[in-house]
Amino acid sequence: MRLYLVAPCVFLDTTEMHRRSGKLAMLRYLTSRKILAALFVLVICLTLVYGCFSGQKTLASAPVLLTDPFLQLPSASSVRVVWFTEFAGSKHSVAYGDNFQQTATANTTKLSRTREDQESRVGNQTQNGQVYKQPVGRDIWRHEAEVVGLTPGKRVPYRVTSVREDGENVSSNAFTLAPTPTPGTPLKILLTSDHQLKPMIAANLQKVVEIGKVDAVWLAGDTVNIADRASEWFDDNRGGAFFPCLQGRAKSQRDFKGGEIIQHAPMFTSVGNHEVMGRFRKSGGIGDEFNDAIPRAVALKLYGEKSLKDNSYNTDTYEEIFTLPQSKEGGETYYAVSFGDVRLVVLYAANMWRTPNMDAYARGKYRERDKDLQNPENWGYGQVIFEPIAKGSKQYNWLAQELNSSEFKQAKYKVVMFHYPPHSLGDNIVPPYTDPVPNIERDANGKIKAVRYNYPKEADYLIRDVMPLLEAANVQLVHYGHSHLWNRFRSQGGMHFLETSNVGNTYGAFLSGDKRPVPPKDKKDYAALGDPNGLEPVVPTIAPLPGKDGKPMPYIASNDITAFSIFDTGTGTVSSYRFDTSQPKSQVVKFDEFQLLQLR
Repeated sequence: MRLYLVAPCVFLDTTEMHRRSGKLAMLRYLTSRKILAALFVLVICLTLVYGCFSGQKTLASAPVLLTDPFLQLPSASSVRVVWFTEFAGSKHSVAYGDNFQQTATANTTKLSRTREDQESRVGNQTQNGQVYKQPVGRDIWRHEAEVVGLTPGKRVPYRVTSVREDGENVSSNAFTLAPTPTPGTPLKILLTSDHQLKPMIAANLQKVVEIGKVDAVWLAGDTVNIADRASEWFDDNRGGAFFPCLQGRAKSQRDFKGGEIIQHAPMFTSVGNHEVMGRFRKSGGIGDEFNDAIPRAVALKLYGEKSLKDNSYNTDTYEEIFTLPQSKEGGETYYAVSFGDVRLVVLYAANMWRTPNMDAYARGKYRERDKDLQNPENWGYGQVIFEPIAKGSKQYNWLAQELNSSEFKQAKYKVVMFHYPPHSLGDNIVPPYTDPVPNIERDANGKIKAVRYNYPKEADYLIRDVMPLLEAANVQLVHYGHSHLWNRFRSQGGMHFLETSNVGNTYGAFLSGDKRPVPPKDKKDYAALGDPNGLEPVVPTIAPLPGKDGKPMPYIASNDITAFSIFDTGTGTVSSYRFDTSQPKSQVVKFDEFQLLQLR
């Protein structure tokens, strides 16, 4: 017999079916909402966690110094140590002495004008505008400590340490420092200028240290191209920024690293045209600002007293970066300092470089561009002299007083350094160093037709006013730059003039053949060839380079051969060296030498 088990059947009416179906749908709806909400919360949590971890990762990465330390403003028993970071930090100090047992605490300040822009070469930006579309502020902190209690003639090891806000710290390698050397101490001083991230700088400075250590650096202006562009000082990604080259950390096209120099030797600088920034802008590029300096008197008329510096020109970044000797009248822009047997006088002789082009579109040395004629606010006003130096000016009077001081008169060697050349075969010595004289042409209705500038040769302030002072004070050497070549001269009274600025590149020499670009109808004020101020260049005394005719040339103007000069105070000689960067394995060649004689 078979048994059949039959499950009971339940029959529901349609109303009950719809009610249950609705509950099921609602359940599914609520469940999906809960799932979406849960996913949303999960995403937020993951985002927060990632942010926290990524922040921790940034802080956990090791802090780095933006520069090695370098030496500034030595005195008889002290010296300043300066370095830079991209973090404010909580503590910055110098450890020095045997076993680094002594400590000097640094003062920290933030650079006020440093920025990057469309033309910076920094980080991932290798072409214009890749990262930066306009000028953007870059936070950089400067640390300076004074190391005291030093003994002249004794070098002391030191290193710096910076502690970041999170407690992580970074220290430099160990270097050496010393106070100002006493008279009678033999010294070797590097004479240089016009670095400006040029291609041969790293090779030049590497060869300096290969022939021996130097005790100081005298740089006659033009440290960088544009002073407010931070990467030009610190970390231009092409490898040739200012500090890396002078600290042996550069990366050049031919694997030159520069030289470890200013970590051990103090540097004294003068203001060149590239240390000066023009009118501050809220749009455009930092380079546009650099090219837009106008006279302070014009800015005063156009804009009034308020923000006069922002509406004319300034050297703020240059003065914030360096700690230099100061004069009461000129601050760090012109000063005098004793260093061993030398009294060094540094002047502020620089003007706004403008193109010699005479075309209608040129805002140049000799004219305003046509489109700006009715808008004086857009004029360039020619080659603006940044600091008066003519007879009767504040700087001139300070110089006359300094040359009459006991410190100057008693010095064995008397050297004057500034940027603009009084004698040169280069292009930048033209026009004469004087204020532009405007010539404004108008039509019958008073509308401006042309604005041109003249520079009378007889009003050259350096030749007319300053050089007679230096000759009368028995100055032995005038060191300058600006034209990017090596040449030297000697006056009838025995004063030497050295332009040792074929350091990173050249713009040529104009002794014969090619002529300077000058106004064609004015040969009296603008010399196309030779030294406009009448001295003959001195042929190098040891190994001059031959010209195309096989004769020895009295200059070096090369984009392959770099030159530098060393002043040896022990022997009183100034020696110049050259190195062919196109032949990396070649030797450094001493090609010239002369002696500074007592002119009393």
